[in-house]
Amino acid sequence: MRPPCEIVVKYVLPAFRSLVARELIEEYGLSQVAAAEKLGTTQAAISHYVYSKRGDKRIRQLEAVSSVQSAAREVARDLADRELSATDAMIRFCKLCAALRDSDVICELHQAFLRLPEPCRVCPDMSLR
Repeated sequence: MRPPCEIVVKYVLPAFRSLVARELIEEYGLSQVAAAEKLGTTQAAISHYVYSKRGDKRIRQLEAVSSVQSAAREVARDLADRELSATDAMIRFCKLCAALRDSDVICELHQAFLRLPEPCRVCPDMSLR
């Protein structure tokens, strides 16, 4: 069993964090340590995101999705400009995830890993309501 959420954790979340980290560092001048604190991760993880170490082709593809880019820019802006609670950041990511499931982005990644019935309705049926 490999639910769509596993794909999100393995690919979407790292892509999102990578974009937010780069935005915090490049646009707002935060250090890797400060960006790590804002994202609740380590400086080493931020270094991996910034320098695309361990970069997977799927993660790079997700970084190119406009909705992922704009959500990451908004979260970075709010983290840099004011305090954004961990809960608020999580809610924004969950909304992005739901939108990606609705737009078939997650479904396409999921299909690449599993042989799912056609047409597969797992992701849209799991959308947050």
